Amino acid sequence: MGKIEVGKAVPDFTIAATGDRQVRLSDLKGKNVVLYFYPKDNTSGCTQESCAFRDHHPAFRKLGTVVLGISRDSLASHEKFKAKFEFPFDLLSDGDEKLCRLFNVIREKNMYGKKVMGVERSTFLIDGGGILRREWRKVKVDGHVEEVLQAVKAL
Repeated sequence: MGKIEVGKAVPDFTIAATGDRQVRLSDLKGKNVVLYFYPKDNTSGCTQESCAFRDHHPAFRKLGTVVLGISRDSLASHEKFKAKFEFPFDLLSDGDEKLCRLFNVIREKNMYGKKVMGVERSTFLIDGGGILRREWRKVKVDGHVEEVLQAVKAL
């Protein structure tokens, strides 16, 4: 699979999700999809971002939009994170990094002076026809969810 591009169809994918489910992109046809990649469950920035998506979830739903969070964490970790903060949306487990690589979000990061490969906080907006409409990379958490919501309204 090649990398995704704005204005092009996102290749169909199936991935393990919380609630002992599988999420398949083609099953979401007709709905907008917000796919946000984050580094790690229960870390401050990731918690803040996920809680912002939770708090704005009714507005996304009203606009026919499915929100999905994704990281390399296990489903067990995701289940605890989702329950702890009462997220009304599924978290996806990408332990094999297939989607991380498709969306090109694995980047070299500096962790305590060591170079490591990690997930760069990124968000993607896919329309009801499966076309990638917007991407946000190197996301700063403050105000981000509101910006994504405005982009959904503009579709």
